[in-house]
Amino acid sequence: MPGRSAADLGASSHNGRVSTTSLPAPDRSPLLRDALLAADFTVDGLLDLLGAPAYAALARSETVPALRATRGATPLETVVRLFLLQRPVPAEEAAAVLPLAECAADGWVVQQGESVRATVDVRPYGGPEGQDWFIVSDLGCAVGGAGGIASHDEGVVLGVGGASTTLAGITVRTPVARALDIGTGSGIQALHAVQYATGVTATDLNPRALGFTRLTLALSGAPAADLREGSLFAPVDGETYDLIVSNPPFVISPGARLTYRDGGMGGDDLCRSLVQGAGEHLNPGGYAQFLANWQHVEGEEWQDRLRSWVPRGCDAWIVQREVQDITQYAELWLRDSGDHRTDPDAYAARYEAWLDEFDSRRTKAVGFGWITLHKSGSDRPSIVAEEWPHPVEQPLGETVRAHFERVDHLRAHDDAALLTGRFKLADEVVQEQVGMAGAEDPEHVILRQNRGMRRATKVDTVGAGFAGACDGRLTAGQILDAIAQLLGEDPVVLRDRTPQSIRLLVQEGFLEPVAPAV
Repeated sequence: MPGRSAADLGASSHNGRVSTTSLPAPDRSPLLRDALLAADFTVDGLLDLLGAPAYAALARSETVPALRATRGATPLETVVRLFLLQRPVPAEEAAAVLPLAECAADGWVVQQGESVRATVDVRPYGGPEGQDWFIVSDLGCAVGGAGGIASHDEGVVLGVGGASTTLAGITVRTPVARALDIGTGSGIQALHAVQYATGVTATDLNPRALGFTRLTLALSGAPAADLREGSLFAPVDGETYDLIVSNPPFVISPGARLTYRDGGMGGDDLCRSLVQGAGEHLNPGGYAQFLANWQHVEGEEWQDRLRSWVPRGCDAWIVQREVQDITQYAELWLRDSGDHRTDPDAYAARYEAWLDEFDSRRTKAVGFGWITLHKSGSDRPSIVAEEWPHPVEQPLGETVRAHFERVDHLRAHDDAALLTGRFKLADEVVQEQVGMAGAEDPEHVILRQNRGMRRATKVDTVGAGFAGACDGRLTAGQILDAIAQLLGEDPVVLRDRTPQSIRLLVQEGFLEPVAPAV
């Protein structure tokens, strides 16, 4: 997995660079990191301590099962109650596990009589290669849960949640010179990026978020990033990158109450601005990858709306993962902020404001999904916009990269060239025959992927035979000629009518081009 977690103060800026003031000081974070690891405060350690049900409940921001599982005073139980469950622990117990004097002096904890409390939320997070990382965020602000977040402060900084891990999973992970994380929050994407990018810039409109990113990187033992305050691309004007990632404040809302989620622009304008602006900040061959929400507007296809966002010179792969009607959407985010626990009249007024916002924009539903851009420079861009609500296998970064490689291949080969090429069936593609029991021939044949996007596609007899024969040894034309002879068809006619089917199988990842031997 790209990242596993147990869930999901201020700062000042000078010339775009940020220095923390009232957040914990990161300078001696290696001491705290060593103590946390010695206590086995890791994803695996938590799973062993809590058990699967209590561990899963934490991901839903439900803490009662974990509290029941940490009633002892072992080092791990003490650290879990202090930093993860945010309960006071006896100072004597804390001192037996942590460098308590240094933690108190640096601001990680505060002493209250005979007890100590954490000042920030610290959560274990597993890196893609088994690294033990920690995400630092505001207290009581894990993502999700029936109660909503514990703070309505405008600048609250959340920890890692489902959206964060989704973006981390779909990101293309190849060594690059420069990477940019826009709206870094508590720094999850920047933490991933510093592992394979020579230089990482992380930006956020909220200076508190930049302070938390600094802490996340330091406590995880990761290289530092270049932290800059500002909105969207303003902090990096005139600069270009090989990779841009963003889990932006994409929620379409009536106003900008919470910086972490509400973009403050009308409708889906923030996501549109982010996507449109990425083109001029990408180096040739670079990728930009975003999570986004978009409006479904009366009289307009959502695919057309999203295609209009794609900047010149970029290919795009847009995947809509979910659609909610406007009432579901408003209720989701009212619960997220805990508004359902406020005065009923205030809740109703906020609900009305959301519906008024949608009515004014003729919005009937809201889509959620992924947008990936690839700076191909082609004057014949490939823009794929599809709905895919089905389960996928994360991480998908390699699947995303391979998609655009296949796009480049198909664009560079006309039908004649396609038939001279060689292909192989992708790994773990299986063939299913569907038909009535006892029938001599199947009604149809389905090819199904067991990896990546886990697609399934219906093929005819020729398509099934062609895919099954693709092992990289024969050209596509040679395979079609053999099928024509077997079926008694005219090979010229078969060659003429099959390339489009081959293109579709390649585009969707069932077939992979084989490089010519040198």
